[in-house]
Amino acid sequence: MRSSSLAAILLLSLILIGCSSLERKSAVPAQALSKAQIAGLPSVRYLISTQSGVDAMVKDVIQLEQSRGNKAFTGDANYLALSGGGDDGAFGAGLLLGWTKQGSRPSFNLVTGISTGALIAPFAYLGKEYDPALRHVYTNIKPKDIFVERGIISGIFSDGLADSTPLYQLISQYVDADFLKKISYEYNTNGRWLLIGTTNIDAGVPIVWNMGRIASVGTPEAIELFRRIMLASASIPGAFSPVMFDFLVDGIAFQEMHVDGGASTQVFLYPSAAVQKANELGVKRRSNRQAYIIRNSRLDPRWNETERRTLSVAGRAISQLIQTQGIGDLYRIYAMTKMDQVGFNLAYIGSDFNEAHKEEFDTDYMNALFQYGYEHALKGYQWSKYPPGFNGAFDTDGEKMILNKSGNKK
Repeated sequence: MRSSSLAAILLLSLILIGCSSLERKSAVPAQALSKAQIAGLPSVRYLISTQSGVDAMVKDVIQLEQSRGNKAFTGDANYLALSGGGDDGAFGAGLLLGWTKQGSRPSFNLVTGISTGALIAPFAYLGKEYDPALRHVYTNIKPKDIFVERGIISGIFSDGLADSTPLYQLISQYVDADFLKKISYEYNTNGRWLLIGTTNIDAGVPIVWNMGRIASVGTPEAIELFRRIMLASASIPGAFSPVMFDFLVDGIAFQEMHVDGGASTQVFLYPSAAVQKANELGVKRRSNRQAYIIRNSRLDPRWNETERRTLSVAGRAISQLIQTQGIGDLYRIYAMTKMDQVGFNLAYIGSDFNEAHKEEFDTDYMNALFQYGYEHALKGYQWSKYPPGFNGAFDTDGEKMILNKSGNKK
């Protein structure tokens, strides 16, 4: 080993020994999670990993529907779930715009988002008026519009390798008081729900935020919280800084550290436990309900010759883990929709898309993927009725199959 290399290792070791972690307030204790509230913004989130959290969500659904009277149950119901996927979110954005142009895109009674899906979700919720914003964000941005690299040493001793301030500034360009007023109106008047998922990394649990209720508060603090939730849901652990939220428990100040919702799940619709609870309470449901899941990713594994190096092997394994988790999430949603008698409709990036991907938030790649999603929707997207590999939904090579009524491949 060269002396310069040995010196560098020794120096790094000394730095590590003398380095202390970044300061933060104490985390909300495990036993107090359900009691913790944001000052001035109570009851704006659900701990869906607990029965009490699910019960709170169902209670809020019932109260909102009762406030709207009989009109709450008229017509069909359409749900939209937007997955994570980084710059692959260009697919979902293009699909939505093409769907608008094609003319059959419905108004969604429920929109959920994780990670890049959380960035799309509020615009998808408000409809075609915000299609130009989606087009701009997913076809014009560059890496510098999302993050600033800290450098390897600075990144290691900070709370993320990159500073996501540019992403927060991008969110803030669109999410203002007028934006929240529109979301509040849709939530309170039309009973439409907008939910965004983050991960409480202290507790290791998923958190679902009621963005309509937050928008209804209408204060500057509510606007700030709305923006920070969107940022948190897209904050990849280790790559971007986590987002810290201040909470009160019996008047004592604590903090929760939140990161990418994809650390818990790649896509979500609503908890299956909520279905059971709603059935127990005899909650009235619309007769025709359809769920549309946009997976901002491929479902077939991409072949990639992996370098025989620690970081390459580890990175490839993590990528595969995320891929597998995403497919598992689709099966979970499929099982839940069947139990709840909701139609299952899945869109995803097909194996026929092979544009080169040079870097994260590669503008050329995102433009090509946006156009791919747009053109498929414009022609009338062939939504898959099953998760991958179920009931012959896919060939062994990952190609999508279109099934006729008898279940035979066309």
